[in-house]
Amino acid sequence: MFEKLKRILIGKPLPNEAEKTEKYGVLWGLPILSSDAISSVAYAGQEILYVLLPAIGFLAFKEISVVTSAIIILLFILMLSYRQTIENYPNGGGAFIVAKDNLGVLAGIVAGASLSVDYILTVAVSISSGVDQIVTALEFLKPYKIALCLFLVLFLMIGNLRGIRESSRIFGIPAYAFMFSILVLIIAGYIKLRVGYVPPEPKVNYSPHPVTLVLLLKAFASGCTALTGIEAVSNAVPNFKDPATKHAKTVLLLLSLVILVLFGGTTLLATHYHIVPTEGAMLVLMAQEIFGKSFMYYVVAATTFIILVFAANTAFSGFPMLVAVMAKEEFVPRQLSLKGDKLSYSNGIIILALVSALLIVAFNGNVTALIGLYAVGVFISFTLSQSGMFVRWLKNKGSHWHIKAFINGFGALTTFVVVIIIAITKFKEGAWIVVLLIPLLVFAMIKVKLHYIAVADQLRVTPADKELLDVDHNIYRNRVIVPIESLNKASIRALRFAKTISDNVIAFNVSINEEQAKKLQERYKMLNCSIPLVIRYSPYRKILEPLLEYIKSEEYNYQKGDMITVIIPKFTVQRWWQKILHNHTWLFIEKELLKHKHIVVSVMPLQLKDDDVVLKKKNKPLWKILEED
Repeated sequence: MFEKLKRILIGKPLPNEAEKTEKYGVLWGLPILSSDAISSVAYAGQEILYVLLPAIGFLAFKEISVVTSAIIILLFILMLSYRQTIENYPNGGGAFIVAKDNLGVLAGIVAGASLSVDYILTVAVSISSGVDQIVTALEFLKPYKIALCLFLVLFLMIGNLRGIRESSRIFGIPAYAFMFSILVLIIAGYIKLRVGYVPPEPKVNYSPHPVTLVLLLKAFASGCTALTGIEAVSNAVPNFKDPATKHAKTVLLLLSLVILVLFGGTTLLATHYHIVPTEGAMLVLMAQEIFGKSFMYYVVAATTFIILVFAANTAFSGFPMLVAVMAKEEFVPRQLSLKGDKLSYSNGIIILALVSALLIVAFNGNVTALIGLYAVGVFISFTLSQSGMFVRWLKNKGSHWHIKAFINGFGALTTFVVVIIIAITKFKEGAWIVVLLIPLLVFAMIKVKLHYIAVADQLRVTPADKELLDVDHNIYRNRVIVPIESLNKASIRALRFAKTISDNVIAFNVSINEEQAKKLQERYKMLNCSIPLVIRYSPYRKILEPLLEYIKSEEYNYQKGDMITVIIPKFTVQRWWQKILHNHTWLFIEKELLKHKHIVVSVMPLQLKDDDVVLKKKNKPLWKILEED
């Protein structure tokens, strides 16, 4: 039942060879990776006004242009900086890899944790803001706001589980529709002013305050949400068709120009039309004043709603790729590096959807409350990424390194100042949660890494371990297969046990790529083992099916009456939370194999020691262990 529903929602699985066809070029890369950044046009300007209007009244419409100009300058600093990141780190990972390579492991973990938090908040903020737009236009939907938010999170999750190519078609067209509708709004708005239209003076309740630097900085911090999403292109470079770096740099440049036109145009238009966002969503109110309740009004409202919802798709592209890179480095559970049926990082997509949904419920879909948490994480990652690139130029130099170092150094300094501003001005509004959460995530990631180091130490095989396989045995009519994922002490122990019960033993491996198979063959030869190793390639990343097909094949020559014992190697860890960090594929294999009468399943456990015991034997500081691994 579950499998049928899965196929209906997600579609047929794709083989590994289809991965090249799943990548996108500039045409589809721009809307997929820019939707987060361009969608901020819908709320960044109104968040600036939320700060300025209650303090200085109509003066806010003058000062918003100053704040917008500062944000656009920062935008182009980041664009130039990230173009250099794309060129030097084409394998993805963005701030995490840059910071880890150039500033050390701890800086990399902080960058990864910060960016992970930002991606989760991107989904929560974008969808909550999108639903805000539509309930402003269709008030009868207000009681169903949270339900709508959760439905849209589910919709995005399923869309992304269907694979990169399909999701780019689903979510790409609405992004272009939004760009077009807002461009029409800006042009029509200025034409209407030029032909003599005088906007009505709205009522603004405010407590008079002087225009202070602190006030402008607070407004600037709110408006900086317009820059979230800029980093997504550098994180997703591997998703582009070749030449990937060229396509990624082109998309980043186009993205910056789009934000300049749309964000700059709408905020300046708001100064002329005196839009008060407390009465509803700014873009929808602006469209109503320019177009009335005409067709274009509903087009703007609909495309704004759709792009804000689909803006979360940038996170669904970036977050799974980021955590997959971190999983390969063993800072988060390894399962997050595995690709699903449609060659997307399914586990990362599902986790992002679940956590974002919980946030929406916890904050009741309140955009202003969520905004307070929003920009801290991404600007920390901006700062670490640019600092890492600055250090890289100082170390490696190269052509025009002075100019490149200046760009990244100035970018790092600027974004660091913005982090401080946001942390201070937004602290009471919720930023304290992120300030507390990031260190907790960093601590958890370090614990995960140390656990994997301890496990690897206990499972590592050396040439001396070949003696473990030298065992006298009697001949039985029992035929034994030992499925091994990799060569380690758990699999050696299972093979050793297999030799005690039969002289007909085969080590069986299912590889999902040729490189993995080649590495295993080379390591297995090191043991000079008499047990043959059979490797089967699985293009659809299935584990059980290749094993059953091999048993039925002529090569294996199964005879009626033979009993086949499948010995499954596994290791057990000491603590409950460590169990979450490891695959439990053996449970599924055991369950399915026991359906066959002629197959006996035996689980061969290896009890591992506690991490602390193993790490203490190294007699080194923890940071040194992390650096050396």
